Amino acid sequence: MSKIQSISGKGIPLVGSDIDTDRIIPARFLRCVTFDGLGEQVFADDRQQMQGQHPFDLPEYQGANVLVVNANFGCGSSREHAPQAIAKWGIQAIIGESFAEIFFGNCVAIGIPCVIAEPEAVKAFQEALKTNPQATVTVDLEALKASCGDLTIDVQMNAGSRQSFVTGLWDSCGQLIANVDKIRETAAKLPYLNWAN
Repeated sequence: MSKIQSISGKGIPLVGSDIDTDRIIPARFLRCVTFDGLGEQVFADDRQQMQGQHPFDLPEYQGANVLVVNANFGCGSSREHAPQAIAKWGIQAIIGESFAEIFFGNCVAIGIPCVIAEPEAVKAFQEALKTNPQATVTVDLEALKASCGDLTIDVQMNAGSRQSFVTGLWDSCGQLIANVDKIRETAAKLPYLNWAN
């Protein structure tokens, strides 16, 4: 199973509250059969309107893997394409003031921890990333801290989700593989799987 205890890399600030899933990945991209290629379309309409000035287009934030957002991020429809598009772009963790509940759950399901912090702390983090886009960013789920260069803030996550990340239990496929012997043992006892006998 894939334990996620700490994520380090570069950060990308995305300022604004109530950024909904339709802005994250517009509805016209939901017709895909797989999630492959969605990363290229993340924030497609916002990026087009900002004509290359959207954080996801700016050269200094390319390769970032920690997204820093404001309040109620991922609100709107429950489309799982939104966290998938963010993940396919390269994001591995999100720091924010608050998250829509379904968006948060969809992120947990694919292994993207979403941690919350006080609004002032999030804004300070975003400003630090604007000042120094190359700063090393770390999200530590065990210590419940996030750092950007010299700035360190407290972050929070509900205990159940946090535990599932640090132990690897978020990874349902990994759980199946880790327990294949028990699965076979149980399957052998099920009469409807042994019709020939």
